[in-house]
Amino acid sequence: MAQHDFRYTLFNPEHTLNECRALSPGRYQVTGTGGSIQSGDELLVTLKGSRDLCLQLSVDKVRHLISPPGQWVAVARGPVFAELAILNWKVDCDGCGQQLDFEFAVDAALGQKARAPAAEQRINALGWRSRDGKHLCPACQSVNQAQR
Repeated sequence: MAQHDFRYTLFNPEHTLNECRALSPGRYQVTGTGGSIQSGDELLVTLKGSRDLCLQLSVDKVRHLISPPGQWVAVARGPVFAELAILNWKVDCDGCGQQLDFEFAVDAALGQKARAPAAEQRINALGWRSRDGKHLCPACQSVNQAQR
């Protein structure tokens, strides 16, 4: 099992993602060029409309095409979204006032109630912590731990 990075970048044109489309919630068809994709591999693909979010997909099956050389089509599993929404929120550190401007993905079909948990999950992934409605950046977390 290997992980292949197909996030959008101009630095690696040999590894190109041509298309990623949802077949059904949680199932994706991915077409790309480059890499030696095999069943069981992980793919990191840029989330369309986002500046820094990506999907992590697990390849179920792959078919390597003869023409053009190096191109492949894979069916993969990933996050389940009935209706994908990319939101941009800001939070301030309650310790030092630093502001975090971040994006997160949420299933818009779940409504407003799904936004806060998805935002908290993304904040935690970025290294920030939330406790009792207060947010702490990584620097303030280490200061708080050192004071204990």
